[in-house]
Amino acid sequence: MAIQPKETVVPFAVHGEGTGVAQKLTAGGHVFATDAYPAFGGADEAPSPLFYALGSLTSCNQVTASLVAKDLGIRLGAWTFDIQGDLDTAVLVGGAEGNANFDKVEVRATVETDASEEQFATLISETERRCPVTQLFRRSGLEFVNDWTRAEIPAGV
Repeated sequence: MAIQPKETVVPFAVHGEGTGVAQKLTAGGHVFATDAYPAFGGADEAPSPLFYALGSLTSCNQVTASLVAKDLGIRLGAWTFDIQGDLDTAVLVGGAEGNANFDKVEVRATVETDASEEQFATLISETERRCPVTQLFRRSGLEFVNDWTRAEIPAGV
């Protein structure tokens, strides 16, 4: 008897093709490209996979926070994110022993919201707990800084 998949599981599939260090990827009908800095053997003609990893962290936080905000009954407005990942390239480029992961990732987010301070703290903690990409980074063992700032939603919005 075949095992039935859980109703809540959604498969995410990506197809990639490329030569050298450049790739064309297709995901859900969307096409995007990756490349690398010349120091890593690329032509820097598309974002590095590492930029996509950090970009997915911003986007997944925003999507997850929108779901959490709905559960909390609060409104969210405009977002800004600044994320920095510190990568020691000794393993990646030089083949040194060690961990090829980022040493540290810092998330700095500002979101307009009507949430109280207590609701905002819950928004942050629940978003961190429920965001799949945040959990990938957190569970990888790197130093993770998650600093969010609450801004007022402008009047009339």
